[in-house]
Amino acid sequence: MTQSTKVLLKRALTLNPVDRAELIEALFRSFDRRRSKRNDARWAAEAESRIDAYRAGKMGASSAEAVFDRIGAR
Repeated sequence: MTQSTKVLLKRALTLNPVDRAELIEALFRSFDRRRSKRNDARWAAEAESRIDAYRAGKMGASSAEAVFDRIGAR
């Protein structure tokens, strides 16, 4: 790992969990654009399905604070 990469990593590790996850996702996507578009379409369909289930009362919701507490991100 180059020195500049080590510096970037050190700075990235200071980000909050959501920003780190978004950075990881952006880096991962940079490897294969075709796969990314297919996965984005699948995630969009899944998100719509979950929204529909929530609106129909078939699925509950949790606050961001509760989720972060549950995964130990605080």
